[in-house]
Amino acid sequence: MNLDLQALLAVAPIALAAVLLVGLRLPARLAMPLVYLAAAGIALAAWGVSWVRVAASTIQGLFITFDILLIIFGALALLNTLERTGAVTAIRRSFRDISDDRRVQVVIVAWLFGSFIEGAAGFGTPAAVVAPLLVALGFPPACAVMVGMMIQSTAVTFGAIGTPILIGVSGGLGSEAFASQLAAAHLSPGDYLRLVTVRAAALHAITGTVMPTLMVMMMTRFFGRNRSWTEGLSVLPFAIFGGLAFTVPYVCVAFALGAEFPSLLGALAGLAIVTFAAKRRFLLPSDSWTFAHEDEWPGSWRASRETRPLGTPAGRTVPVWLAWLPYLLVGALLLVTRMPQLGIGAALKTVKVQWAGVLGTNISASSTPLYLPAAVLLLVVAATALLHRLPARQLARALGDSSRVLVGAGFVLVFTVPMVRVYINSDLNSASLPGMPIAMAEWVAAHVGRVWPAFAGVIGALGAFIAGSNTVSNLMFSQFQFGVAARLGVSGAMVVALQAVGAAAGNMIAIHNVVAASATVGLLDQEGSTLRKTALPTLYYLVVIALLGLVAIYVLGINDPLTAAMRAGQ
Repeated sequence: MNLDLQALLAVAPIALAAVLLVGLRLPARLAMPLVYLAAAGIALAAWGVSWVRVAASTIQGLFITFDILLIIFGALALLNTLERTGAVTAIRRSFRDISDDRRVQVVIVAWLFGSFIEGAAGFGTPAAVVAPLLVALGFPPACAVMVGMMIQSTAVTFGAIGTPILIGVSGGLGSEAFASQLAAAHLSPGDYLRLVTVRAAALHAITGTVMPTLMVMMMTRFFGRNRSWTEGLSVLPFAIFGGLAFTVPYVCVAFALGAEFPSLLGALAGLAIVTFAAKRRFLLPSDSWTFAHEDEWPGSWRASRETRPLGTPAGRTVPVWLAWLPYLLVGALLLVTRMPQLGIGAALKTVKVQWAGVLGTNISASSTPLYLPAAVLLLVVAATALLHRLPARQLARALGDSSRVLVGAGFVLVFTVPMVRVYINSDLNSASLPGMPIAMAEWVAAHVGRVWPAFAGVIGALGAFIAGSNTVSNLMFSQFQFGVAARLGVSGAMVVALQAVGAAAGNMIAIHNVVAASATVGLLDQEGSTLRKTALPTLYYLVVIALLGLVAIYVLGINDPLTAAMRAGQ
């Protein structure tokens, strides 16, 4: 089977998903079973993947689905508990003290607080935490999901304490041949990861500074009374300020400390700076923007099922500091459990549910329930019930309300995540073909030549779209990206950095991330609508980094020691 046909067949399930979800506007609960069957059928018939391997991949996907559903449940349980204690009312009051303007709230809550959660936990947690919080603040559920997906962009490459770089890129480049090339150039793997880190941070800093502005503009365009881009643009000075308050410390930390802390420390610095400035109305416009009254919202903006209690129990008041304390605890606990120096995360990972060699294959399925962000969220739920003196009966109702939401999301994810694993595990087949994602990437590489740096980010985004993970995209494609760069004689570190940044952008259109975020606010059957919107910032990101990559390599002549050594050895 030639490369053209490989690529055509490999892309077919993705194209089917786009047609069904975006074109025909089918809900994901109807579309994704068909997409799973298409991916499995092509893997079996065209790639010669054994049915046992397809079944094992499906089981592996179900383990991951369980993890995702636990995170959704934890995020919902926390919000429902806070509503029943009166804490959400206090949080709303705290924002009125800062600003009633929804544009300002997007910059602070979504962009900065969401980026902090991404830096600490990653893996879809920001949208799961922030989207329901925005709904509690009075945002339409559809808007909260859109904004929640957009959070998963600039901060993602250094999310979960640098996992996409430290695990994704490092694991993707971890071949013996690459190690020998590094040794010949007198470089260590850590040296090379530092090169990738600083280039990725610079690309993100330039591109991501505009993201808060895009968030605000898309909110006013798609969810405002007047459907206006300019109502969002009118807060441009503050939005750019909010962008810089994150990206400037972010890129400085990347240069000084490496991949672990840019998103985490950049977001913390930005939160302090922007909240202080907003209280003093620095750069804020004279007008205040908000949504139309809830009675005027179209049905497509609303939750398809109630995810929150109908009200706060009478007589309950919570101080603002105590209302925010659970979210501060979430951030702090995520941080201490993700810092390898402390060893807490390693201890939590020892509790593992594992099926090694599923159905006799080399595929393993596992879950580390105590290490999941869900464990932190549920621990904070228990602490909140004690600190806020919530009766056990009310806590039980909050947990019950949260569990009922999982049914719709669970059905969709049962097909979506296994489809991803079939794609990724198609590399071992009787036809001796590369895996389906690699076949698509090789087809692109074969047809674009020296303008490859413009497409490196697209391949990263493709991997994230398929897998819903920057880390997995980097694992799949980093070695491939480095190999293309070596053949072209250009900076491998820059091309791998473009891969990592593109993979971050691809998280905004990852289907199972959309499903998970939608589930936290009870917004089912609107996945295609969300994808049509988040495709816009994804396209913006990919176009800008494509131009930056071409300029960096062919205009500024940015190189790296490994590429220089390889050239000298030819």
